Amino acid sequence: MTRGTGGGKVRVKTAKRRSEQSTRWLQRQLNDPYVRQAKAQGFRSRAAFKIMELDDKYGLLKGVRAVVDLGVAPGGWAQVVRKRAPKAAVVGIDLLPVDAIEGVTLLQMDFMDDAAEGKLREALGDAPDLVLSDMAANTVGHAQTDHLRTMGLVEAAAWFAVEHLKPGGAFVSKVFAGGTDKDLLVMLKQNFKTVKHAKPPASRKGSSEWYVVAQGFKGRSGSKQEDEDDAGV
Repeated sequence: MTRGTGGGKVRVKTAKRRSEQSTRWLQRQLNDPYVRQAKAQGFRSRAAFKIMELDDKYGLLKGVRAVVDLGVAPGGWAQVVRKRAPKAAVVGIDLLPVDAIEGVTLLQMDFMDDAAEGKLREALGDAPDLVLSDMAANTVGHAQTDHLRTMGLVEAAAWFAVEHLKPGGAFVSKVFAGGTDKDLLVMLKQNFKTVKHAKPPASRKGSSEWYVVAQGFKGRSGSKQEDEDDAGV
């Protein structure tokens, strides 16, 4: 199936039942240093390094006590939270089944389900001081439609954060090329002291994904006052 080359890279032979696209994906995985590091360090996905790099830069996990992980599968981000903030309560939700992670409560359900918010709060037992979202909609092959579907998830995650975070809390979410939509960006800036976009080194160079990092949640009373000030009340 595979063979090494003089440059140390692994080449994948095309199998009869494997498409060229699948072959390219497999070859990229086999030659990805983050994939190898994740396997060596016991993380479930290379995405673990993305949240580690964001944490190194922004101090997201410093002192956190309650964390919500939206789109938790396969569990790499939750593993990092447990490793770097072992005393924090962690609840993850995903449509896909996720193998158990010590110290993490896992909910297999649709985050867009009306009952999801209540289930998350009930499982966490407290208001979160960090909401993470690595959610992305399944692609249909139409760029504009795929973008709109994913941004719908981003917006839902952002509103969940605004409605449930403790004052001073943070929100991190995957977005795509072009960053956060204008209206959503305005909403985040109204509710958080700082809002930045970042592309961690572990995110593939050819990927269109970015992350929005919103920190210093003002609290619902703080954001309401700013809205009134903007309106001239």
